[in-house]
Amino acid sequence: MENLGFGDLKVLGPMEEWPIGRLFGLASRLAQPVVSRVIEKHGISPAGFFVLRMLIVEDGLRPGEVARRLLVTPATVTSVVDTLERNGHVRRERSYRDRRGVMLRITDSGRRLLAEKSQPIGRDLWDVYDVVDEGDEAAVRRFLVNLIKRFEDFPAEEDDSHSDEPKGDGA
Repeated sequence: MENLGFGDLKVLGPMEEWPIGRLFGLASRLAQPVVSRVIEKHGISPAGFFVLRMLIVEDGLRPGEVARRLLVTPATVTSVVDTLERNGHVRRERSYRDRRGVMLRITDSGRRLLAEKSQPIGRDLWDVYDVVDEGDEAAVRRFLVNLIKRFEDFPAEEDDSHSDEPKGDGA
């Protein structure tokens, strides 16, 4: 855990005594690489898997919209879609509304790949996240639902007019 950019976390004392927010932050930070390894184990890139999952639900998205939803750059989506297209799993189409626009479409091959990979990946992810004791499940669920609501309601631009903190990038 020393190489996560947090410094030596041992100075905070036993992990069991850390504040919930710090524990959640660390768990969130550790989750993405683990989820990626689980997906990669099944022979598909995590980004490719999530692009296909998105297109199976809502086919015909623009690459920029895919990037926005996946929280990645448009260049990342271009690279991932290039690979998916080369492998026959997606195709690019000109938008019928705006001939300059490109829409991403999942192919039958992409649908088959997703059908083949989703259940085994889902089972493996279930095993990773299956750590909550039955008696704790309601409290953990309440915490996560409340945190999600807090994140959704968090203002895009925070009103700092009442703050004495200096503004800037902190550099």
